[in-house]
Amino acid sequence: MVAQQEGRTAAVALVMAGLVVCGTGCSGSGAAAEDVSIGTDTVGALRQAAGVLERAGSARTTTSMEMATGGTRVTIRGQGVYDFRKQTGQLKVMLPQDPAGTAEHRPITELLAPGALFMKNRGAGVPADKWVRVETAGLTDGNLVTGGATDPYAAAELLRGARTATYVGRTEIAGTSVRHYRGTADLLVAARGASAGQGPALHAAAKGFATTAVPFDAYLDDQGRLRKVRHRFSFVNDRQKGTVDVASTTLLYDFGATARVRLPDAGDIYAGKIAE
Repeated sequence: MVAQQEGRTAAVALVMAGLVVCGTGCSGSGAAAEDVSIGTDTVGALRQAAGVLERAGSARTTTSMEMATGGTRVTIRGQGVYDFRKQTGQLKVMLPQDPAGTAEHRPITELLAPGALFMKNRGAGVPADKWVRVETAGLTDGNLVTGGATDPYAAAELLRGARTATYVGRTEIAGTSVRHYRGTADLLVAARGASAGQGPALHAAAKGFATTAVPFDAYLDDQGRLRKVRHRFSFVNDRQKGTVDVASTTLLYDFGATARVRLPDAGDIYAGKIAE
């Protein structure tokens, strides 16, 4: 029991060190996966998912990021809205409880934008009315993990790198009939085909993760809109001297919902040192 609590304490501390398990700790770079014979229609539908979302305009989203390290698992949850045309979104991200089980962390408000992540209630040392700004291309995971939630548009653009994919079958998500696909995407291929807003961050991730191969499960509705996607990342974290496995799930619904996102003015951004 003591060992489990110590492991959970370390895992929560890992999350709290920027939310961020990977901002300074990913290492290695895998070679791009080899081309293989794949079903054109299946992979084509997945590679077009980001474009279909852009035409859909906007949606509400819920996110879940599960991290496993040293036999301990923690989960970060988020909820908000996203504008796919502007590639901007707002999420309220909830950190896991402390190991004692009672204390709750204040939710972190995140604003997502091309090339940048803004966070409020980021942590100790940051004034309550200030935002922390992070350049996503400067993160070794390209903000696929750092913010505790994968940018919904980046999650879809990862599917541009789909190399292998299998049609699993029909299922339902929140009462909507969807087609379930399972496969593997290549980060480097995705980065090459990504939009200008997401490309630099995905290139950073392709260099920073231990491998460019990203297994996924994706669910498309009959209009080709991405309803749910689950990516599985794995990297070496220098702080904990071990491998961290991360499963990031993005759920999209209520397409066309109002998604007004106002980015902070320069005077609202904190420029001081952030406490660990």
